[in-house]
Amino acid sequence: MKQNKGRSKEVGTNIPDEFQEAFAAVVELTDAFCEQYLDEDYRQLCEEMAMVIYLGELPSQRDKPAGWAGGIVHAVGWVNFLHDPDRSPHMTSAQLAEGFGVSQGTMMAKSRIIRDKLDITTLDPDWCTPAMLADNPLVWMFDVGGFVIDIRDTPRQVQEEAYREGLIPFIPADKQEPEPESGTGTNIIEFPSKQSKTSKPKSATKLGDDGPNLFEGLEK
Repeated sequence: MKQNKGRSKEVGTNIPDEFQEAFAAVVELTDAFCEQYLDEDYRQLCEEMAMVIYLGELPSQRDKPAGWAGGIVHAVGWVNFLHDPDRSPHMTSAQLAEGFGVSQGTMMAKSRIIRDKLDITTLDPDWCTPAMLADNPLVWMFDVGGFVIDIRDTPRQVQEEAYREGLIPFIPADKQEPEPESGTGTNIIEFPSKQSKTSKPKSATKLGDDGPNLFEGLEK
């Protein structure tokens, strides 16, 4: 859903002055941890989550940055099943806590506060890595007139409109298998740049009566 934007010079510019120092310390820790043990997708998501919680003035200035940094990485990892040994990257809660030099109890308490405050759920599309988004059923299932459909099974024009509306991260019809004769390479899906969580609404899974009907003609 996002391209590799690298480090933005504008990161943290809207954070209240009294939280700037704490925010910078937390992001420095999450950046270093993700670069060493995870990947760029995790780094960006953790940076965005830090911005959201500091814009909401959630952390106390008296708290140590390592606790919140560990909580942020744990929260993002919880969404993306980082604990699953069959996934890559993979880390246990104990390894996360050890990496930040905090107890598991402290890290998981911070993670719970963040998830409750931001109303984050497992497989939450707003906090999924691009790899997780591709197979996330919450991204592709829509309620249309009381019927749940998989938008990946709809005509391309419907997928295009849903993409333009920001309801899906890419057009499924564009995801093609590699040509048999080539023998090498696969088509890469480029995800559109992920908007800041401060402005991006929660991914919709049900279209309201007053919104555009992307599925007109499919309900019958």
